[in-house]
This record gives sequence, structure tokens and C-alpha cells, in this order.
Amino acid sequence: MGDATDRRYYIDFSDVRGCKIVEELQRTIVRISPDDPTCQLFTGHIGCGKSTELQRLKTELEMSGFHVVYFESSQDLDMADIDVSDILLSIARQVGASLEAVGIKTKPGYFSNLFKEIGEFLQTPLEISTEAEFSIGIAKISAKTKDSPQMRSQLRQYLEPRTNSILQAINDELLDRANEQLKMRGQNGLVVIVDNLDRVDMRPMPSGRSQPEYLFIDRGEQLRRLKCHVVYTIPLALIFSNEYETLKNRLGGGVAPKVLPMVLVRQRSGSDYEPGMSLLRQLVLARAFPEIAWNARENLVTELFEAPETLDRLCRVSGGHIRNLLGLLYSCLQRQDPPFSPDCLESVIKDYRDDLLLAINEEEWELLYEVVNQQSLKGESEYQRLLRSMFVFEYRDATGRWFGISPALAETEKVQAWQRQIVETRHVASLEL
Repeated sequence: MGDATDRRYYIDFSDVRGCKIVEELQRTIVRISPDDPTCQLFTGHIGCGKSTELQRLKTELEMSGFHVVYFESSQDLDMADIDVSDILLSIARQVGASLEAVGIKTKPGYFSNLFKEIGEFLQTPLEISTEAEFSIGIAKISAKTKDSPQMRSQLRQYLEPRTNSILQAINDELLDRANEQLKMRGQNGLVVIVDNLDRVDMRPMPSGRSQPEYLFIDRGEQLRRLKCHVVYTIPLALIFSNEYETLKNRLGGGVAPKVLPMVLVRQRSGSDYEPGMSLLRQLVLARAFPEIAWNARENLVTELFEAPETLDRLCRVSGGHIRNLLGLLYSCLQRQDPPFSPDCLESVIKDYRDDLLLAINEEEWELLYEVVNQQSLKGESEYQRLLRSMFVFEYRDATGRWFGISPALAETEKVQAWQRQIVETRHVASLEL
């Protein structure tokens, strides 16, 4: 979003998602609490565009005078094996490196001793001088432990009882100094955006809790205590957890996580939602013709598709899921050059549908029937099985949140028979009334 060339490809879907999440996150930092640290939570379906929206947030906060550190946690951490100390050290390293890049030096007094003690504890020389900056010391520790689960486990045993001391040192030696130096330069302070934590593995911990529950609920108060503005991405499964309120209070400070739903391309009745369809068309056209004016692009549809209806078919079957749409488009490109024929797209859709069908068992078909009938979901286990498998999508409209079955699955004879049955049942019920 900070690059004018890349920005040509960006489509603002906020009006057809039913929420203006970037604006809400930004207002909380810039307008409501610019001088006091905030901790905001952001989630959504994998592939629905969260990272793109966070990049937009970064750019807008920088325009408002903040120094923003955005990073993808999955590049630093093993998503299957994470502890709070890993997240805190990763944030410290990324912030330290970002500050050093703009000439703000950090003095890791506490960490100089900690790095030395870690080297002795692990019985491996780390060669970190007392003059070394945060980012260098933490990077060397991460490099030593990243590919060794045993060494990582040993390090955690050493760091766990020191978590509060590490947190205080990060605040005192890094974040307080950063905010002070940035404000002396005329900036408004520091914001850290931690992306990809929503990809944390759902594996059970020895305590019986899932890894996300342990990190974001049990240890949420520690993650919240950083003395700067922080935006964390969290797994969508936590929204359906029985401990949602605990999550909201411990990590969110009483404020609910922001959820990025699908682009609304269909209404609850099943008919097209034209504003959403129009923007999805623009998403495809902008990829092909970024230099062409918005209004002129639609005249070029037949350079990409043999008929405009084929583009509509692509947008409709994607269900408003951005990565899904681009994946289907890419599969078309693998099969032929544009303009794409209807037969090419239908072949791609058939393969996509067949892949989905292979993964559905009888119990899940029963759950899907409930979604088709009620357009709602209940409970974390149902979320895990239907939403993560891309069998069901979440939407927002003026009435609120609702769920719909994947459009590719909706075309199967089994689902169409359900829909006919549901319509007939409701018709009979209305006659009886």
C-alpha cells in the first residue's frame, strides 16, 4: 500500500464486507488513544485479505505520523510450537531492527546479561558483545534454536520464569525509549502490527488446552502489557470459543476482536449482491489492466473472458473469498491463454468442487444441512470442521452475521435437493398458518 505501483491493484471492499475495520483500528490509535498504549485484535478467514488490510493500516498510520513495525510472525516462529516468550522476543527483535534502521539505537542492559546467561545455559557460545543491539542478540538466539526443538524447549524452560522480567525490560529498554525518541523527532509514537498469528496450530497442549487458548487467553494479559500500540492477528476459532468473553477481556481489554468477513456477493436469498459482484469484477480487471481507468476497464472484459457472464460466474462461485477467486483464475491461466472460455472455467470449478466433496464425511453433511437451513453456526467444533475446510463462508449485511455454504458445493444435487425440501417445508408451514 505504500508503493504507488502496487496500490493500483488494491480494491477497497469495506462497503461490501459490512464493516470498516481498517478505519476502526486506525481511529482507536489516532483519535481515541494516541498517547496511551492500545491492544487490538484482528481475525478473519485465511485468504480473505487480512494481510492486505493490515498493510493499508500501516500506510495510513504512517501518514498520521506513527512509526509502524509490521511483520509476519510466521517468518520468525514455528506456528506449530510457540510460547509467549517467543512472541515477545520476536516483537523485540523486529522493533529493535526497525528502530536501528532509522537511527534510533537501543541499549539492552538487561538483555546483555540475559544473552550471556542463555549462552551458558544452552552450553553453546553465542558471541554477543555487550554493545550489541536488541535485534542482533535475539536474532542469534533465534537462529540457534529455530531448527532444534530440543534446544527450543530448553530455552523456554529457562525463559518461562523470567517472562515478566523480559516484558519489563522490553518496555523499559526498548519501547519507552522508542516512543520518547520518536516523539522528539516529531512523530506520534510506535505501532506494532503482528500478522499471521492467526495461523498458530490448533494442537492440544499438555494441559488439555489448545495452543491458541493457551497463548491468547491464558497468557493474554502478558501479551497486552507492551507499552506501545499493538495489533495482533488471532485464530478465528477463538471467536467461537466458550471463553470468548475471557479472551475479549484479558487480551482485548474489553473490546471485541475485529472480524474480516467475506466480500458480500450474494444475499441471504441466494441472489447476487450487485455492489459486491461489481467490486470483484474490478479485482480481476485491475490485475490485468492496472493502468486503465476504473470506468474503462469493464469495456475490456472480453479480452479476458469470451463472455462477460464467464467473469460473473467466476466471481459468484468464489463466494467472495479473495484467495479462492485468484486461485480459480490462476487455474484458468494454467489451462489456456485469455480470453477464457466458459468450458475452461467450468472445468476448473468442477475440479475445485470434486476436491471439496472428497473431504466431506456424513457427519459434516449433516452439519452443512443445518447451515443451509438456518444460515448460522454454533460452537467451536463446528467452526473447525466447516469454516477451516472452506465448506462454509461468513458474511455480514445490514441484519448482521450469517453463514452460507460454499457456492461450489451449493450446486451439487444433494444440496439443491435440501434447498427444495426446505422451501417446500416452509411453504407448507405458511399455508397451515
